[in-house]
Amino acid sequence: MTAIRRWFDPRELRSVGSTPDYRFSLANERTFLAWLRTGLALIAGGLAAAQFLPPLPLAHLREIIAVALLLLGGTVAVRAVDHWARTERAIRLGEELPASRFPAVLALVVALGALLLVAAVLARAIG
Repeated sequence: MTAIRRWFDPRELRSVGSTPDYRFSLANERTFLAWLRTGLALIAGGLAAAQFLPPLPLAHLREIIAVALLLLGGTVAVRAVDHWARTERAIRLGEELPASRFPAVLALVVALGALLLVAAVLARAIG
């Protein structure tokens, strides 16, 4: 609950450590915005899949793809704000920046999804 409160209360964040060089804070914010754009792109992909994909050979595959993209987009957005807050706190305290496996996990999930879509497209083309 404390982590979530940090997302919405800038006073809490500014109360720790010292004011860093503004360039580091701005770079952290740009990274946050890049992750947020990624989340929005995944959400847009989910909506596009739900609306524009033709019925696929497996029952409800279109809906599964859409829901997976929507959930992944939401997860990326939540992870982005959490990582931004943790990184900003570390910068202010002069600590090592928090490490994350999330980019690697996201890349693997996207690659797996792409392979499954290739299989679905080939199955439709052949069958």
